[in-house]
This record gives sequence, structure tokens and C-alpha cells, in this order.
Amino acid sequence: MKLIFERSRTGRYESLIPECDVTPYSFDASCLSAAKPHLPEISEVDLSRHYTELMKQVHGVNDGFYPLGSCTMKYNPKINEKTASFLKFTQMHPLQSAASSQGSLEVLYTAKKLLCEITGMDDMTFQPAAGAHGEYTGLLLIRKYHQMRNDTKRVNIIVPDSAHGTNPASASMAGFKVINIPSNAEGGVDLDALRNAVNEETAGLMLTNPNTLGIFDKNILEITKIVHEAGGLCYYDGANLNAIMGHVRPGDMGFDCVHLNLHKTFSTPHGGGGPRSGPVGCKEFIKDYLPKPVVEKTPIGYDWVTPVHSIGQVRSFYGNFLVVVKALTYILTLGKEGIKEASANAVLNANYMMNRLKEYYPMSSSKICMHEFVMSLEELKKETGVSAMDVAKGSLDFGIHPPTMYFPLIVHEALMIEPTETESKESLDEACDIFIRLYKMAHEDPEYLHNAPHNTPISRPDEVQAARNPVLKYDFNQE
Repeated sequence: MKLIFERSRTGRYESLIPECDVTPYSFDASCLSAAKPHLPEISEVDLSRHYTELMKQVHGVNDGFYPLGSCTMKYNPKINEKTASFLKFTQMHPLQSAASSQGSLEVLYTAKKLLCEITGMDDMTFQPAAGAHGEYTGLLLIRKYHQMRNDTKRVNIIVPDSAHGTNPASASMAGFKVINIPSNAEGGVDLDALRNAVNEETAGLMLTNPNTLGIFDKNILEITKIVHEAGGLCYYDGANLNAIMGHVRPGDMGFDCVHLNLHKTFSTPHGGGGPRSGPVGCKEFIKDYLPKPVVEKTPIGYDWVTPVHSIGQVRSFYGNFLVVVKALTYILTLGKEGIKEASANAVLNANYMMNRLKEYYPMSSSKICMHEFVMSLEELKKETGVSAMDVAKGSLDFGIHPPTMYFPLIVHEALMIEPTETESKESLDEACDIFIRLYKMAHEDPEYLHNAPHNTPISRPDEVQAARNPVLKYDFNQE
């Protein structure tokens, strides 16, 4: 399709932007660019068609099945959007005083209390803008904890080999050395390897439970005990919280801080660059290190408070506020029992799909899974030459989004599927039928899958070239 700049024609315009209703402000000439900005000039009808064409070329949860493993791409209820569109929320300015922002502060405070109850934490910040940003913030809390105790020798963060790729990256960014430990035969943390890894240099452990194999680690209390006895803290990656919310709390497992993905677990849209939200909760003994400010309830209302030994701000203002509004709407709509039922249905849906597909695709674990499961296509590739990538690309021709490919790395030719609780039995059966059909095609017509997808706007882009030499701006010199 054409870029918006390629559609541009000098002198064309549209009148969608309303007249400015505030007094114009003239900046000093030294603050202004001498060059006129390169903006497209386009009619309203062409603009509308451009965005409609863009919409048709993407796949979201409103288009069909979206089983992106370890990412919880659930349907986003429209009531969330309606609540977040209230003018009293959308017209708030982040520099307004606390006295004039009491309703918004109450939203943040209420969301904090409910999310702390769900996770077993004591306090929370909404500043982090995404999950990985939350990881980084939680690790800064751990670092501050050890610094305040003058225990500066603690520089190691232990990360299992089944962890999300952002875990070691976040630990490195926070100034830690990453110590990788293997999984045991059951797919959980190898306790002996963990005991050998912890020492006086251990700052903490990063872990998600259930893990990326969809397995709830039965040794979780022993795992956190080993780290605590070594003097380290335990960090919970909340990417997989959708499997356990309402049933088990990270705080009760022994975790000291946690990040949440409001844009996953609590049904606020994500993908395509945002908006996201990765709030970080923590136990009482490290709450004084939270980013400033945090909202608190006072005798006369709600106000911003700076924690005594705050690590400072990790982003501008107070986080993606409207994402919090959507998440709070979701929590209040479901209620205590609804939250519990959502996670139970997510686990039920995953096990239903796994049991329908295990006759065709070997599973990484024979156990009951949690919210997701991992299939290994290693044998299929040996038999037919069809890889996990081929099957994933082939699924696009049947109207479903591919599952996560080649992750976790400990499973060869992996496809990781997370159906979430918002899919009906009919959609699960349809998806299973497609994967079974792809399996049969691998044996009957492997060449078709080698060249899939066939029915999308583009087939297989050169991903290496795109990563190494991205084209991020339009070249006006070609006009």
C-alpha cells in the first residue's frame, strides 16, 4: 500500500481538526525551526481510506483467534473504553493540583489497593510504562534495598533458563550480573542448581510462576526460601499472572516485589507500541524506595506523597493513567469471584486445546498445564522438513494469528499457545482444527507451508535485513 506521504498532493486539506479554543502562544524565534515541517497534504476521503487500508492489513483480537503465548492477548471489554473516555478523565492535566484531581487520585488509590490485594503486596507505583520497564523499576528497588544496608557486594541476579528474554536484559540495565540456572526434568527450577548459585553476592531472583512452559512450580516456597536465606530478594515477573489471579498471590509465595501487565492481565489494549502500563508492587519493608510520588489517602482526601528513600522518578508524571482506569473498570466489573473465574477459565481453555492437539504435536510437558502450553515441532521437522516457523506462517492463511515461535529456547522448534479465557469452545475447536489441518498439510504438501503465507498483504519479509537496516523515515528527496 502507499504511504501517507505518497498520497499527499500540494494544496489538499481536510477540516477534521477543530478551531483552537485557547489563546495562541508565540514562541521566541530561537525556539522555532526555520524549515517548514514535512506534513502530508491530503483530503478527508483519502485520509479515511488510508487508515481503513491500514486497519485491513493488521490482525488483532477483534479480527480472530490471537494465541500469542506468554502475552495474554485477551479481548478488551468495551465498557473499559467507555469509562476511560469520560471527559473528567480525558481532560485532566498532569500538572493539576491534588485538590483539583481528587477523582483521578481516588482511581489510582483504589486500583492500588485492589491490585495489592490480588498480588499480596503492600504498596504500588503506576509510573512504569510497560512490563520490561516494571522489571527495571523492581530491580532498582532491590538494588536500593541492598545499598541502604551497605551490602554493595550483592551484584548477582539469578534468572532461570525458561525466563522471559526481558528478565536478563532488565537485570543488566539495572547494573547487575546475570546468573543463569537450568530447569529440572519437570520444567521447574533446579533446586540443586539454585543452591549452588546463591551466595553472598546474590542480590535476588527473577521468576514467573507459572513459567513460560505453562507449569506451576511445586517447589516455589522452597525456591524463595533458598534465596531469602542467602540474603537475596525475590522478584515476580507478572506476565503470567492471568493463570493464577484470585487463586494464588505472589506475595504469599515469598516474592518481595512484582510487576503487573495491566495491558495483558487486566484487559487493556496493547500492541503496536502501546499504550501500556507495568505497575510495580512491593512489600512493606521496601515501600520507602518506590518511585516518587505515590498516591495516599489522608484525613482530608487524596494526595501525592514522596517515599522517604525514593529511587526517584522512572518516567514523567504518574504513568499511563487511562490504562489504569480501564484496568480498574475490569476489576470492579468482574469482582472478586469474577477475577477467580477468569483465571480458572484461562487454565481450562489451555488444557482443552492441549489435549486436543497432543495427538499430533508432542508437548513439552505431559502434565496439566496452566494458562499456556508449548508444542515441540522438532519431530515434525525431521519427518517433513516443515518447521515451527512454517506452521506459524501457515496459520495466517486460515485467519488466526500465529502463536509465539521458538520460545522458550529450551524447547526445540517451539510453538507456545495461550488461548486466554475470553475464547469460546467454538473458537478453540476452530483453532484446533486449523492446527490439525496444518499438521496434515506438513505431510501432504510441505512446499505449500514452506512458502506460506499466501493470502496476506506480504508473504515473508527479510526480518534480518529489517532488523539490521530499518527504514524509519520517508525520503522526501525521491519526490
